[in-house]
Amino acid sequence: MKKIVQNRGWIIAGTIAIFTFSILLTIFFSNSVTVKVAELNVRSGPAISYSVKGTVKKGSHLQVIKRQNNWLKVIANHRQVGWVASWLVNDTQITNPHKIAEATIVIDPGHGGADTGAISNTGKQEQTYTLKIAQKVANRLKATGARVIMTRNSNSTVSLNKRPDIAEANHADAFISFHLDSSDDPNSASGVTSYYYHPGRSKQIATAINDQFRSTLPLPNRGVQFGDFLVIRDTNVPSVLLETGYINSDSNFSEIKSPSYQNQVADSVTKGLTNYFAKQA
Repeated sequence: MKKIVQNRGWIIAGTIAIFTFSILLTIFFSNSVTVKVAELNVRSGPAISYSVKGTVKKGSHLQVIKRQNNWLKVIANHRQVGWVASWLVNDTQITNPHKIAEATIVIDPGHGGADTGAISNTGKQEQTYTLKIAQKVANRLKATGARVIMTRNSNSTVSLNKRPDIAEANHADAFISFHLDSSDDPNSASGVTSYYYHPGRSKQIATAINDQFRSTLPLPNRGVQFGDFLVIRDTNVPSVLLETGYINSDSNFSEIKSPSYQNQVADSVTKGLTNYFAKQA
């Protein structure tokens, strides 16, 4: 009889142990992710600016401890604790991610809705072409793996104050605002200009992009210049404003409205940003 009671005790204890283990497994796997990108950086903090502690390969299982600013704090390689970009974990399209893949980039098509922007000599609105160019840029940046956020995706009104706020709220690593220039007299000016307000990283981004404009775009390059514009002034995010041609110049506008030129701008911005992020510590 005593032996039967002891056996029952062992059975109950075993059942409880199995049940507890099952619960722990469920909790573990419900808070874990499997890496699908070829290789993923594990950083010391939840942003691209933090140092790399190590890497994990495709197929690695990561236990998620915390989520912050679209980054995951994980236990990697069974013992290493660090942060990974949440949007890259399940990305099966990026085989060899560059550093830009870990960046959050806010793309701002200038004007929109009630704010038409400048007008061409044939009555075309700036807001139409800033959106076309910005969308092409966004598509190319997404292809690198970067997390991309648009301030507008349609012909809608977005206040000037809200645009940098969107970058701040999303903890962006870069804010790029697209515009078309206009001169007082039609056909009196020509070219592209890259503006920054804050020295340091904003100027570095403007320079990296402008270097690509200079070697790629058919329009004259007016260089990197200081610009006191609200959308790049009232923010702590590295920000630039790009004037990609004069809309009231007939020769410039023939390029601006061309998909080929829009693609050249998009390729130049993407390459410039890729080069910029590659040089960041």
